Amino acid sequence: MADCCGCGRSPDVALLQAKQRRVLILVMLVNLGSCAMMLAASLYSGSSSLLSGTLDNLGDALTYLLSLLVVGASLRAKARVALFKGLLILGAAVAVAAQIGWRLRHPGTPLFEAMGAAALANLALNGLCLWLLTPYRHGDINMASVWECSRNDIAEGVAVALAAAGVWAFGAGWPDLLVAVALLLLFLRSAWRVLASARAQLRASERGEIV
Repeated sequence: MADCCGCGRSPDVALLQAKQRRVLILVMLVNLGSCAMMLAASLYSGSSSLLSGTLDNLGDALTYLLSLLVVGASLRAKARVALFKGLLILGAAVAVAAQIGWRLRHPGTPLFEAMGAAALANLALNGLCLWLLTPYRHGDINMASVWECSRNDIAEGVAVALAAAGVWAFGAGWPDLLVAVALLLLFLRSAWRVLASARAQLRASERGEIV
């Protein structure tokens, strides 16, 4: 089926695209709210892992906005946007690495109470987003890359909650930094997967296999 924009769409395709737009708007708003909450908590608690999650949520909100803009566009356009999404994830990884470096030079023990409360609230919101996006996970590259970001959010939420538990159990800041490093590796892996998929789609479009 041709993935054209604007004309020649069957009623089923138009209905699917309308559903995709609605779910993308909803998860974008959820991520923006979660981002604001986690930013406040990370500044209050001094947690690197919470700040990593904040950057992840902000990147996801931008990802959902970009995905919303290309619903119904050509597969080539979606591949280009997916490429940009991968670069956003990579940018989040760089920001996390910078934060880890700063914390290594300025060690401290985060407030585990604020960490834990924010992590659990964020995990619940991420679970809602993943549930909303799961029906579209095997769709085109646009929705598949969005689902990939949302799945990462679940791992991030669990990891930050474990970091809060570690800070409480050991009375030290190293569990927070350890989780921040793990999230850095997760971001790098996700960026690689999204970028590789987008590049493959772009190469296929150059050979005339998709439009």
